[in-house]
Amino acid sequence: MGRALVRAASETPNVLLAVAIERPEFPHLGADAAQLAGLPPAGMPLTSDLPARGAADVWVDFSVPAATVATVRAAAGRGAAMVVGTTGLSPTDKEMIAKEAESIPVVLASNMSVGINAMLHLVADAARILGSAYDLEIVETHHRAKRDAPSGTALALAEALAQATGRDLAKSARYARQGNIGPRTDAEIGIQALRGGDVVGDHTVFFLGRGDRIEITHRASSRDTFAEGAMRAALWLPGRPAGLYDMRDVLGL
Repeated sequence: MGRALVRAASETPNVLLAVAIERPEFPHLGADAAQLAGLPPAGMPLTSDLPARGAADVWVDFSVPAATVATVRAAAGRGAAMVVGTTGLSPTDKEMIAKEAESIPVVLASNMSVGINAMLHLVADAARILGSAYDLEIVETHHRAKRDAPSGTALALAEALAQATGRDLAKSARYARQGNIGPRTDAEIGIQALRGGDVVGDHTVFFLGRGDRIEITHRASSRDTFAEGAMRAALWLPGRPAGLYDMRDVLGL
């Protein structure tokens, strides 16, 4: 994702990459960030130091929950807006980010892809139209190294379905099925995770009726789609009042 973000920043009008940051133990610290991303050298060494106050208008974070929370706190202390694309955030992590968003604008999204955020809108509309006659199931597939499951995107899709149908996701979500579990209940929203290979990210929402079914699928073929969405969010943020936003705010959905 870091390489994709560097490429996207270099290709997006009105975006200037100010600092490129990695974890302290990253083996290529000090290397030219643009070269690592497959671009001509730009004279910007990869660092583990967060930007100083005023060095960047917007910070973009795709990392791990513990690092993200600390980075958002640091950004708030230095008056910078934040774009957060980290997945696997706990409810407590999100509460802490929301607290910092009282002083700076933050875009927080489990998936920055414009296509996925259009999908969130579409599946909610479909769920409202189809009603209780259709069973709702989500299947997501990611590469074998992904740490969290289900994906943040699958959970966002499930929440969109729950809100559209008036369900409490905490009570309706079914994450696994094994053994003699009895028939499916009408309230269930099934969420299943597959892991393997180098899959960037596939998500399908199934609307399963009696006599027909509808499938809405998004497949990410590269991480560039997430990076491009992050740049769109970064351009949208400057001048916004403090608060917690998501990609649907950015896209006007």
